[in-house]
Amino acid sequence: MLQRAPVIYGVSPVLEALRAGSRRVEKILIADGAHEKRLHEIFELAKRNGIRFEKIPRRNFSKFVDEEVNHQGVVALVAAADYANFDELFDEIINKENAMCVILDGVEDPRNLGAVLRTVEGAGAGGVFIPERRAASLTETVAKSSAGASEYVKVAKVSNVNRLIEQLKENNVWVVGTSLDASLDYTDWDWTRASALVLGGEGKGLHRLTAEKCDALVKIPLHGKIESLNVSVACGVILFEANRQRRKRRMENGK
Repeated sequence: MLQRAPVIYGVSPVLEALRAGSRRVEKILIADGAHEKRLHEIFELAKRNGIRFEKIPRRNFSKFVDEEVNHQGVVALVAAADYANFDELFDEIINKENAMCVILDGVEDPRNLGAVLRTVEGAGAGGVFIPERRAASLTETVAKSSAGASEYVKVAKVSNVNRLIEQLKENNVWVVGTSLDASLDYTDWDWTRASALVLGGEGKGLHRLTAEKCDALVKIPLHGKIESLNVSVACGVILFEANRQRRKRRMENGK
């Protein structure tokens, strides 16, 4: 079977790839008749960076993306996604005052990974660690779901999540996992300290040993009939609570 070249599709993801410059965009394809108003900005950025673009019949997009995806009439052919170097991201986290990072324990749906990256970027967290196996990888689906955030968020693969947790704790980073069975509400944890938030996979939550390795487990109280939140929603709720606490602490300290 012919393997497709790596692509980014959709107006926002392509725009962010061009703005960030984190991946080499080789060519941009525009569907005949596409009228999305932001296409003009894509044209201008492509010209400025010497990137070729070409108009092709919309039916030919099936050569590059699945027919059912919403590509909005624009596809960028790109170099394969780059992961951050693990050692460099780890050192960056442990050496930053009051750092915040996210560890994903087996998130397998690429759309969920993309949504988490979008949340992490919006919250200003320092990066994301994902397992090498049994987890979603950086793909065009992730890029699309992240609305371009995957171009900015550093993502590093880790061979052993539990060992990573131990290393972070050894370097004075508090590691906090989420669990429906936790007794501590997420608002009751002190997020002003250097922290790593650990989120489990779809439907399964954290692995038992991973949960045991955490310094603490917190829960998000729910008041409806649904028992849990999507992983990206839970990520956003907690990261922005951390931001709220940190902003309050800065105001109290007159900073």
